[in-house]
Amino acid sequence: MKFRPLHDRILVRRIEAEEKTAGGIIIPDTAKEKPSEGEVIAAGPGARDDKGVVQPLDVEAGDRILFGKWSGTEIRLDGEDYLIMKESDVMGVIESEAAAKKAA
Repeated sequence: MKFRPLHDRILVRRIEAEEKTAGGIIIPDTAKEKPSEGEVIAAGPGARDDKGVVQPLDVEAGDRILFGKWSGTEIRLDGEDYLIMKESDVMGVIESEAAAKKAA
């Protein structure tokens, strides 16, 4: 199934956190917090300003992002969990990963 977000919304897949701490302690599933890092799967064209001109988004498909703990709406597409959120819920793009992907 294809999904195309509208306006300034993005479709995000959460990136799972490590299952071990730096000291080697394994964290059980019940104690894990939901990760606040994800990969942008699809992005809408952008929001319209007061004059009706579309302002493009700063994020694009493939970017790794950080977002707030309670950001977005959880959905399930083709048996996989995703988040739909507005671009304003994104706190930042992780550049080292994005730069490596674009260079490859």
